[in-house]
Amino acid sequence: MSRPKFKIMKGDRVRVIRGNDRGLEGTVLEVLPKEQRVRVEGVNMRKRHTRPTEANPDGGIITFEAPIHISNVMLVDPATETASRVRMRVGADGTKERIAVKTGNPVPRPQ
Repeated sequence: MSRPKFKIMKGDRVRVIRGNDRGLEGTVLEVLPKEQRVRVEGVNMRKRHTRPTEANPDGGIITFEAPIHISNVMLVDPATETASRVRMRVGADGTKERIAVKTGNPVPRPQ
């Protein structure tokens, strides 16, 4: 089985379209292609209780972003600030670019 390819990359701005955090926007921190999940800044926050260790002598409760399924997020078109599906377009010279379906605007790669 081949690894799935996604049109969402690390650094993209996305909007959550399903789940408890519906409507929130954030930046993609990490894409996990094998699990088909993404970690988004400020979305799906979880708490973990940790006991004291040498690295963290106080222990306590840490808060972190848990991954969510990639089908639950949509890329935000930077030109219009609206969420849109994305398709790929191959130019005459063979370069690929992402295109927002709603507006037809090209979506630049994140820096």
